[in-house]
Amino acid sequence: MRCAVLYSYAKERAGPLKPGVNTVEEAVKTVVAPVYDRFHLVPVELLKYADRKVGELDRHVPSNVKKVSSQARSVVSEVRRDGVSTFAKTVYSKYEPTAEQCAVSAWRKLNQLPLFPQVANAVLPKAAYCTEKYNEVIVSSAEKGYRVSAYLPLVPTEKIAKVFSGN
Repeated sequence: MRCAVLYSYAKERAGPLKPGVNTVEEAVKTVVAPVYDRFHLVPVELLKYADRKVGELDRHVPSNVKKVSSQARSVVSEVRRDGVSTFAKTVYSKYEPTAEQCAVSAWRKLNQLPLFPQVANAVLPKAAYCTEKYNEVIVSSAEKGYRVSAYLPLVPTEKIAKVFSGN
């Protein structure tokens, strides 16, 4: 209660700052009023109880969930610091070998299925042709100066052929 009296006294004697004080006061009322209207009838003890329960809930969250949350925050801060393209290049270089190994392993498993090798042999030449045309379009658009081509990756057909020919 004393704070309210002190605030009123200071506000009355604010002099030339009074319009600024009124503006800030209205902004605060605009933000706080809906919250106050919603919770002013809720007993303080109930709010304290809810706060304690949320604290207890934190103890029951598995450590791996907390770890993932922490990692997500770390990724976001890294992206903010270095930018998306730098982050993407880092992730790509870090996980590319693993992705290659998984792709080769999946390809070997799929080749063990009946009819898959025949379907693959029928589809692969067309896929290779389309991939080559896509790469040609990207290179051509880059030579013509289209900025969008800088954001579209080339498909590394030689590398893919090398990785899969080793199986």
